[in-house]
Amino acid sequence: MFDVAADRYDRFMGTYAAPLAPQFATFAGVAPGQRALDVGCGPGALTAELLRRLGAGSVVAIDPSEPFVAAARSRHPGVDVRQAAAESLPFADDEFDDALAQLVVHFMADPVKGIGEMVRVTRAGGTIAACVWDHAGGVGPLSHFWRAVHRVDPDAPDESGLAGAREGQLAALLREARVSDVEDAVLTVSVEHASFDAWWEPFTFGVGPSGGYLARLDAERLDAVREAARDEFPADRVVEASAWAARGRA
Repeated sequence: MFDVAADRYDRFMGTYAAPLAPQFATFAGVAPGQRALDVGCGPGALTAELLRRLGAGSVVAIDPSEPFVAAARSRHPGVDVRQAAAESLPFADDEFDDALAQLVVHFMADPVKGIGEMVRVTRAGGTIAACVWDHAGGVGPLSHFWRAVHRVDPDAPDESGLAGAREGQLAALLREARVSDVEDAVLTVSVEHASFDAWWEPFTFGVGPSGGYLARLDAERLDAVREAARDEFPADRVVEASAWAARGRA
């Protein structure tokens, strides 16, 4: 789902991930003097914010997608960016002050194991933090899209069942992974799109479950979803997106 060119991801989810990153880093308490790990960095939206706050020598990032790793390395010289999965982090115990996962717990093969690895590589008392879109509450960045899909195909699988998508689930996953003192919150961003077409086109790039769904449609069904999406697209062209966030201590 994410073996795609970084610029295509940027135009799709990066539109929302970039303004989310400063809020998430603040929620996690990232501050000068710390060493932080960005788990599931993608092309580097959160990496850029960590770099701004901590400096290149204090930021490490991993992602399983080869194109995303290449993009993050190119965009953020001096940052140690490695290709790896969250469930098997290539680091020793207690290496970091903070381990953050922005918009990635949804897609971990084993979320509890992935978060547990974040705990392992973080010093005792360090921060473990994650955030995921509220796909189940109808206020995520893809909610307008999936409402349009369900007008045409009521039985289509959406993203509401992804790990952490429902209220309280993300905090519960952290607790299951033995994170202590867990707190949760809601982070919200607003993104204005130039036009319906500018909003719609990235869905056709094949990124994530939504892109994969469109890629499987024939031309007639694709046109039907597009027209339903036109009706669902906000008149003011502004998409508001909320994310569940949770933090605690290793």
